[in-house]
Amino acid sequence: MGEGALDSRVVFVGEAPGRREDDTGRPFVGSAGKLLDRLLAKAKLNRVDVFITNVVRCRPPGNRRPKREEVKACSGHLMKLLEIIQPEVIAPMGNSAIEHIFEMFSLEEGVIGDVHGKACRVGAAWGSITVYPLYHPAAAIYNQKLLGELEMDMEGLAALLG
Repeated sequence: MGEGALDSRVVFVGEAPGRREDDTGRPFVGSAGKLLDRLLAKAKLNRVDVFITNVVRCRPPGNRRPKREEVKACSGHLMKLLEIIQPEVIAPMGNSAIEHIFEMFSLEEGVIGDVHGKACRVGAAWGSITVYPLYHPAAAIYNQKLLGELEMDMEGLAALLG
């Protein structure tokens, strides 16, 4: 279901497991995970102190984007996980995660290019929290121009956490 501290102040939510994640049963262990680890370190966050998960639990065939019904089938698991952890910040990474998290908390639809690095306060079952969208690390691997923006957004997240 994910990996990290169950008392984490921040939960990072990706799209779905990739091939390496499917093989190991751990989230973000491939090249995107290595970049995420570097970004966390740069923001003075430690992977063991945060929680990392995905919108869906299984790798979609052909590594395609999860379909709406697949996301819906897993949404109860994600909400239950969030209720257990009760984070102060949820950081959806990439359009699929943003779409789902925004819907979950009744936020106006947005795409990553417009909403990344912008904190939104929302009400959750456990209190007021912040949704802080980020580019998915894989996007910065494929488009190096996004790396600087992702680094700045991670620094903003670190500042938000104090």
